[in-house]
Amino acid sequence: MPGMATKKCPRSQVADSANPDVFGTSDSSEGTREAVICRILPQMQTQHPEKPALVWLRRDLRLDDQAALYHALKQHTRVHVAFVFDRDILDKLPRQDRRVEFIRESLVELDEILREHGGALIVRHGSSRELIPALARELGVGDVYCNRDYEPTAVLRDRDVAETLAKAQIGFHTYKDQAIFEMDEVLTQMGKPFTVFTPYKNAWYKKAALAETDFFVRPYPVTRYLQHLATSSLATGIPTLEEIGFEPTDLAVIGVVPGVSGARARIEDFFTRIDHYKVARDFPAIKGVSYLSVHLRFGTLSIRELAGRAWREGGEGALGWLNELIWRDFYFAILHHFPHAISHAFKPAFDAISWDSNPAWHDAWCKGQTGYPLVDAAQRQLTQTGWMHNRLRMVSASFYTKDLGLHWQQGEAWFAELLLDFDLSANNGGWQWSASTGCDAQPWFRIFNPITQSERFDPQGKFIRRYVPELANVPDKYIHAPWTMPADTQANCGVLIGRDYPAPIVDHAEARQRTLERFKRATS
Repeated sequence: MPGMATKKCPRSQVADSANPDVFGTSDSSEGTREAVICRILPQMQTQHPEKPALVWLRRDLRLDDQAALYHALKQHTRVHVAFVFDRDILDKLPRQDRRVEFIRESLVELDEILREHGGALIVRHGSSRELIPALARELGVGDVYCNRDYEPTAVLRDRDVAETLAKAQIGFHTYKDQAIFEMDEVLTQMGKPFTVFTPYKNAWYKKAALAETDFFVRPYPVTRYLQHLATSSLATGIPTLEEIGFEPTDLAVIGVVPGVSGARARIEDFFTRIDHYKVARDFPAIKGVSYLSVHLRFGTLSIRELAGRAWREGGEGALGWLNELIWRDFYFAILHHFPHAISHAFKPAFDAISWDSNPAWHDAWCKGQTGYPLVDAAQRQLTQTGWMHNRLRMVSASFYTKDLGLHWQQGEAWFAELLLDFDLSANNGGWQWSASTGCDAQPWFRIFNPITQSERFDPQGKFIRRYVPELANVPDKYIHAPWTMPADTQANCGVLIGRDYPAPIVDHAEARQRTLERFKRATS
């Protein structure tokens, strides 16, 4: 960038980088530290340690083990911390949005923690493209630090911010924080990105094991430098939801506790039952998953802590869960290498698929009125809680694309609007997996049967009855396909199909055949 000195890193140094200070408690290994900094800051902009610094928070709402904050505190004796409620994002959201409230409440807690250590959080509302450079100038900082975001729009935003800052001779430094391995760190032997998960996972494990320690998951020792936090008259507290144009939601009612305290409670609870994860994870009626996804999404906890704990824990459950964290890295890498997948099929040939258009079916699916109890329960869980069990995300997406024959992008958009833990890379990857248009996707000729999925993963219908209460008195024999109940059974349990609960809007066997023909035409 103009006005910024650069320094190239030897290729041998770039290959195996991780956190500074990870080999010990001091910075005695200058060669190692140099290699690390080169890898994290490929543009290697000149830093200005004599001036204050600004840390720009985005998906990293914590102090502990925070990469950008660590580097800023280590290089500067006065460090400001800021967050922007970015209108470029917020203006597109509904006025009641659980994610906005989650962020706001997390910021309140974070501000309290910062003030305990001599700092304070500066919060702005507007466009980050304008406000971050303006705030940097107002504070007189020499450098702005943040952690990388891999979404295409975020990459473009950060590029714009970096260019504006460069004109003012202010450095812009980005770091890896939400992934263990990112971008080009895990490649095939030919130097190409992986497009299939299992070989990616194997390479991920191989790279991690090369350290022969927990090198890649060791935390950044932020607490060592917290005395460098700075406060400012610009830190006037956290605006209310109303002040940024939003309304309160039901986070407290649905039991979601934002912030690092909420994350900490979830972590400790999950690790008491992680041994059972691999067996329990597919059954939505039981407490089998971590419920940490929203905290990973907004960075109220560190991915390094979670991966490190799972790595050290070992065992079938912990390593099974670690594989799910590796999926996150995989989808981040896919988003980085194949950004076309955001708006097109990952496999270009499948852009030719002729999807159906049926607004009534789409509406029935959204409202949980398809006549298939497990699908409907999943959709109602989403609308009521802002979350959906992972197994059911696959079942629901498969039903949408394979039974209803609707375009995966429409279903993806619905999830994006409602999911509290919405992440572009994972949501896109999951939907294209289910639609059979993505990388390492479900083969198009393998189509989930919503009835057998229900029988297998909710055998007694406990989950169904929780979210579809009109079926509460239906006998177990019919809970998965209530339209098969005889008329007298319907009368006895108080559920008349077509009146109290809808008949199936499609026949699965017929829909399956239509899907097979649809994909055959696209692949012939």
